Amino acid sequence: MKKQLILEDGTVFVGEGFGSNSPSIGEVVFNTGMTGYQEILSDPSYCGQIVTLTYPLIGNYGINRDDFESITPAISGFIVKEAADFPSNWRSETSLDEYFKIKNIPGIAGIDTRKLTRIIRQYGTLKGAICNMEENVDSVIEKLRATHLRNDQVKQVSTKTPYPSPGRGNRVVLVDFGMKHGILRELNKRDCDVIVVPYNTTAEEILNLSPDGVMLSNGPGDPKDVPEAITMIQGLLGKVPLFGICLGHQLFALACGANTEKMKFGHRGSNHPVKDLTTGKVALTSQNHGYAVEPDSIVGTKLEVTHIALNDGTIEGLKHKDVPAFTVQYHPEASPGPEDANHLFERFLQMIESKKQEGAYTCQSVQI
Repeated sequence: MKKQLILEDGTVFVGEGFGSNSPSIGEVVFNTGMTGYQEILSDPSYCGQIVTLTYPLIGNYGINRDDFESITPAISGFIVKEAADFPSNWRSETSLDEYFKIKNIPGIAGIDTRKLTRIIRQYGTLKGAICNMEENVDSVIEKLRATHLRNDQVKQVSTKTPYPSPGRGNRVVLVDFGMKHGILRELNKRDCDVIVVPYNTTAEEILNLSPDGVMLSNGPGDPKDVPEAITMIQGLLGKVPLFGICLGHQLFALACGANTEKMKFGHRGSNHPVKDLTTGKVALTSQNHGYAVEPDSIVGTKLEVTHIALNDGTIEGLKHKDVPAFTVQYHPEASPGPEDANHLFERFLQMIESKKQEGAYTCQSVQI
């Protein structure tokens, strides 16, 4: 069945539909990863977005039970050059088309994804719609321009109630802003006693769980749309070690007095080079974000820049000068992507052990 992708700037692509026949509207973004489409489509950070994959053949190894980063995908649509009809892999259980039908996610294939990516790179992310050929193009464009996309994505994808993932090691409270399962897997591998809590959990409620450390997860959308999380982080600074990833990194920056800004088209892919300013080493990283910490806003805060992106110089890592807290903009758990930064989980646990030995966790006052 033919479908059309219509952008708010008036650009129209016609291709073959797959997955659900339901129409969909969302922010159109692109990901440059060559593999890992299952992890990408199930990453909660893509909530409300229509994801374009720049690699031309998608679905060739099918969908399996093991590589999901969430139970229910939150994406609004999928755009590919070619969707494989007959996947071939020993782990494959179903095709991309069949899976999207089950999850009611529309897809479109056979369009010029290079042209679409160049449009986004030139003009920035755009609102778009995947719809049937019967839809009037002018009416859809008018609707797109009048549409205000939702700004409660974190509320949509965060867990509604706390739950444990038991271990015998350090107790880590993992704040779920749209957590990828890869983060939980890495903590479980290190025998952490993890308690996952909703995004709007207060600092007092978290401290009542007696954590050894707190992790701030990734998640979708604008960090300024989650003010309760900023207040929560401020209430934790100096009382327990913190490690933030992606959205957690941005929220940490806001909580410490810095500012964030929307990027033109963001970083989404599996091979972004990041330099550690402390060691001088460069890691290839997995990234998925549309907002970044504004460099000039760091001045006058208690924050220190620890990592930068080599492609565009954006801030990729921060640490607090006075208390045990650090963050990165990229994904050390990968899923998908390189595992160059996986050691950051050990760094977090070493920070916890160090503070235990110092007899820390006193409720000191912190200048933010």
